[in-house]
Amino acid sequence: MKITFLGTGTSQGIPMIANNDPVCLSTDIRDKRLRSSIMIEWEGARYIVDCGPDFRQQMLRENVQSINGVLFTHEHSDHTAGLDDLRPYCYQMGEVPIYAKKRVIDNLKIRFAYIFETENRYEGAPKLEENVISEAPFTLKGLEVRPIEVMHGKLPITAYRFGNAAYITDLKTISEAEKEKLKNLDILIVNALRIEEHPTHLNLEQAIAFVEEIKPKKAYFSHISHKLGFHAEVEKLLPENVFLSYDGLQIDL
Repeated sequence: MKITFLGTGTSQGIPMIANNDPVCLSTDIRDKRLRSSIMIEWEGARYIVDCGPDFRQQMLRENVQSINGVLFTHEHSDHTAGLDDLRPYCYQMGEVPIYAKKRVIDNLKIRFAYIFETENRYEGAPKLEENVISEAPFTLKGLEVRPIEVMHGKLPITAYRFGNAAYITDLKTISEAEKEKLKNLDILIVNALRIEEHPTHLNLEQAIAFVEEIKPKKAYFSHISHKLGFHAEVEKLLPENVFLSYDGLQIDL
């Protein structure tokens, strides 16, 4: 299995528009962060988790010639705004499978009505195969995928466990029952927004504490804002088995 970090930034990315913070002006390529998303591959299968506003740029950068589908964590724009850019893959495969909770798909149907309408449909719109997921595990190309519910403030978010790797974004709180689904991980990917506390995201201190509680073999922080600091400096503060992710980083399991 291989995981590629397509983007590791928070909702406004780094650099942030009209912001002259030193991190936004950094020349370290690891401090240039597109909106958060991963690509996960195994045995010829290739799936994307979240399809944000930088999706086109991410696919071109990684030269992704084909995908098998897209899984969504939630409906916020930084995780869904690239939906129309699935069109080139529709040209290849017809309908592109998408996987999400019913609430998320219902939201997409409002925001992207022209994609989902059946009468007088615009011919150029992407064609999507809707797959409504629940709390139950499901299988993609022979691999069990386990949804895990975490809370982004008051909004439920779907994290995903793929075998012994888990991807969590926009986490603030999680129930004890859902933590049980994160036992015995080789890789944990979780958000660490900034140094200061935030009402709907883990900050750095909380993210480190979460890793210490879950005890994966390795952890990678993502969904990072410029307020976390410079990549090179923050990584020196992390425990031995914890790393800052960066755009384009690949992990082989």
